[in-house]
Amino acid sequence: MNEGSIAATFLIVFRETLEASLIVGIILTAISRLGQTRFFPHVIWSSVCAVFASLIAGMILMSLTESAKENVEKIIEATISIVACGILTYMVFWMAQQARKIRSDLEVRVEQAVTSGEFFAIVLLPFLSVFREGAETVLFLKAVAIQNSGLVSFWGGVSGFALAAGIAFAIFVGGKKIPLRPFFQWTGYFILLIAAGLLAYGIHELHELGWIPPVIEPVWNINHILNEKEGLGSFLKALFGYNGNPSLVEVMAYASYLIVISWFLRPKQTVPSRV
Repeated sequence: MNEGSIAATFLIVFRETLEASLIVGIILTAISRLGQTRFFPHVIWSSVCAVFASLIAGMILMSLTESAKENVEKIIEATISIVACGILTYMVFWMAQQARKIRSDLEVRVEQAVTSGEFFAIVLLPFLSVFREGAETVLFLKAVAIQNSGLVSFWGGVSGFALAAGIAFAIFVGGKKIPLRPFFQWTGYFILLIAAGLLAYGIHELHELGWIPPVIEPVWNINHILNEKEGLGSFLKALFGYNGNPSLVEVMAYASYLIVISWFLRPKQTVPSRV
């Protein structure tokens, strides 16, 4: 198993599981504070059902790509890669902007559902929250697998899930104060590099379909120095979408994406007030 695939799988599963675990933990905490612990089993079972629904969505996605003909498969793979890039990017920015409001917003929605006796809402809220994270995980892992000959790392996923679940347990059961902001910040940077690789790979597939001209192909070929199919090159390909012989459009897309994202992620400067 390629180490890059292990790292990419670990990072994606860790990030998504942590988000889902925090959401479920906030819901359970709000219900407990309202003295309505009888709803605990409903939240737990709703979350479990969402996980299984995500797995079913993953199997459907796998069957669609495996049963497709060559050109259709390339279209699907290009679409998955580019869409995954877009959602990964949105996810990182959304978490950076909304992280402080998630707890208060969820607590308000839970309180409204409990006080008004809306049983369906109490069950639906954790289901939709967990299913969203699970569906994103399925999409992202499929996109990673496309770059790695259909392979993702089982142990990378298990270890990412275990670490995220452990952190959530320490927060909500152990009462530990864990600085989550650095987790999301640094994993966000790595995820954006993964997203840039997915964008470039999606464009590569569109080249092969003849939908986008490569302009110059390749711009360079350094596979004799750092081969994308073995060793460090294989690791970088699995994790960040490294290509030893990219087209000009791939290079421009990769570089433009990172430049634009870096501009939006730059530290905001505060203007000193005049006295």
